[in-house]
Amino acid sequence: MTVPKLVIFDCDGVLVDSEPLSLEVLVGILGNAGVEMDAEEATEKFLGKSLKSMSAILHDDYGLAVDDRFLEQMRLDLYRRFRAELQPVPGIAEALDELDVARCVASSSQPERIRLSLTITGLIDRLEPHIFSASMVENGKPAPDLFLHAAASMGVEPEACIVIEDSPAGVQAAKAAGMRVFAYTGASHAKSERHRNSLLCLKPDVVFDEMRDLIHFVHQEQRDGNTA
Repeated sequence: MTVPKLVIFDCDGVLVDSEPLSLEVLVGILGNAGVEMDAEEATEKFLGKSLKSMSAILHDDYGLAVDDRFLEQMRLDLYRRFRAELQPVPGIAEALDELDVARCVASSSQPERIRLSLTITGLIDRLEPHIFSASMVENGKPAPDLFLHAAASMGVEPEACIVIEDSPAGVQAAKAAGMRVFAYTGASHAKSERHRNSLLCLKPDVVFDEMRDLIHFVHQEQRDGNTA
């Protein structure tokens, strides 16, 4: 086992507790566009996926063309909710402060949204400038492109990376990239048995629901790597 040299964090649902807000906004915008969908269905279809992937699903499955007007309304509604309500994931600031290896962000969101989320929640200074978006690669999660791009940009081999993810698409992407993956189930959207089971069936290396435990698991990986 290789000693970990980089921890790659997803953003939504791992650093910031944004998924319930995002899904509520999306369901509302879809309803206005004539597509009826509840939050559970939206979670299953879109959690962890890029805007490009979401747009393709809406076009192929619902016949909805995601145009500039749709995207701008979603952006305005979402950012308004974020500024009023967005919170960091409990314990993440302390975990970042204690982490003794390099870290970066690799998120399906657009760069503007990632930086806004991290600024609102007071995390930006702990992670800037190492922020990578699915808009920087050809294929979003569950493809491995984004994680491989982040690792290459940070100068770290995939086998020396640990990915922290909350979505099935993200876990699949990390495994496809040849990286270890820890599935975090402590954010407010991820506590259902159904969601947990969807992650467990993908066999992540670790499943945890308290961010304060992250340092323990990273240190365990370091010890295992040093004794391999």
